[in-house]
Amino acid sequence: MTITTTTPETTTTPEQNVALANQFAAVFSTGNVADILELLHPDATYWVSGGIEGMSGTYTKAAFGELLAGVTSVYTLGALAMTPTSAIAQGDKVAVEAESFAELNNGRVYQNSYHFLFEMSEGKILRVKEYMDTKHAYDIFFA
Repeated sequence: MTITTTTPETTTTPEQNVALANQFAAVFSTGNVADILELLHPDATYWVSGGIEGMSGTYTKAAFGELLAGVTSVYTLGALAMTPTSAIAQGDKVAVEAESFAELNNGRVYQNSYHFLFEMSEGKILRVKEYMDTKHAYDIFFA
């Protein structure tokens, strides 16, 4: 069986899309919610893996902003540092592996590994799928 795929017309190169994904990680690491949201397309959605109530699920751009605004207060420095470790792009999609680090106000340390799938449109981030160790996230934030 042969599988064929089509790539929609893109307005940016894969290299530009990787740069946008890296910029997202850098801005995300500042904790500045307005700047994070500025990188997202008006119709953006952000999906978080797992079944953790209050964390997992699909968010609109506005709802994602609300989630971020609520969580930044639990970090001692007001942000979760996100460091991309590798990326590969094809068309408007970018797959990124990343690591995070933050100290929480309760003394716990959150350090997780991620896989993100970004989809770009019109020079903005249209969709994000975030895969992570949800057990670690639950243990640190909710247990």
